[in-house]
Amino acid sequence: GFLEDGILVQDARRTRRRYLDSWTFPWDVAAVLPTELLCLLPGVPRVPGVPAARANRCLRVPRLFEAFDRCETRTGWPNAFRMAKLMLYLLLGIHWHACLYFALSAHLGLGTDPWVCPSFPRLLRRYLHSFYISTLVLAMVGDTPEAQREEELLFLTAGFLLAVLGFATITGSISTVIVNLSSAASALYPLRQLVLRLRPQVFGPGEFVCRRGDVGREMYFIREGRLAVLAADGVTQLAVLGEGLYFGEISLINIKGNVAGNRRTANILSVGYSDLFCLGKEDLAEVLAEFPSARAAMEAKGRELLLRMGQLDTGAEAAALAAEAEAERRLRGLEAALEGLQTRAARLLAQLEASALRMALRVRRLEGRLQ
Repeated sequence: GFLEDGILVQDARRTRRRYLDSWTFPWDVAAVLPTELLCLLPGVPRVPGVPAARANRCLRVPRLFEAFDRCETRTGWPNAFRMAKLMLYLLLGIHWHACLYFALSAHLGLGTDPWVCPSFPRLLRRYLHSFYISTLVLAMVGDTPEAQREEELLFLTAGFLLAVLGFATITGSISTVIVNLSSAASALYPLRQLVLRLRPQVFGPGEFVCRRGDVGREMYFIREGRLAVLAADGVTQLAVLGEGLYFGEISLINIKGNVAGNRRTANILSVGYSDLFCLGKEDLAEVLAEFPSARAAMEAKGRELLLRMGQLDTGAEAAALAAEAEAERRLRGLEAALEGLQTRAARLLAQLEASALRMALRVRRLEGRLQ
């Protein structure tokens, strides 16, 4: 089965249709084609031990990465899973290199010189020897048999260059993570505070998240599911909101000219099972105070939506903007006047201190004459 709007669908016909229409179906078909049967055709070269005709099996690699991503996001030990995945990649890389080494040895002749794989009677011994040589080459240990032919020198050079590239990539990535760890932590701290304030909520099929005209006290972020935006009649569907979107912020932020004020402007209905995160009005105000750019973007988006729905009074908006500009002008005037008063008060205080100092000096001179 599969999940559709949070509801488990187990109908075989729908599951089959969904798989046949997906982009993975043609790749899966190409991956399972019996291409090794081409080796039975006359005139096709066959190399023992090198099943190159089965290379189409590698088309399943994207599905493997998809499975790894799903396991990593659902396991309780993500760090251990990442380490195991890294070890798997290393072993797989060494295995492929060992296969190439054995193919080259078979082409040059097993046991013809000290560098190639010896002609052991057991296949397991041949594989272990090839795996050991590949580990030495890719680990850049250097304790490998001396190459005798040009093909062997080219193979060793390519292996050393591949090892240098791999180690440089891994070392650079680790150093970058270590350097950016503190800066990333400081940069993500406000977002972390925002996430801690979110409250999870789940809504079932046909359940209203909010109704038009209700007083808005929180906004919502959609984690999973689909929600329908309904008109005033509660039936006409205006839009569908999906994963990653948010709504409900218009009734929380003060948008000038908003006819609805702090009340909801639309009906939001959960189509299936919806997993949402809720953020309260007070928490939103604190967050927007720390991120003025986010406030400006949210107000611009809310104004556009209100204008589209006919809920924005442009005259009231202009009057509010004019009143705000006038208040700002008066505030600047008051600040200038206050600054002038502070300057005059500082001068008077300096004159008073100078007068007190002169008076003290005169009193001291008079006391000296009297004595």
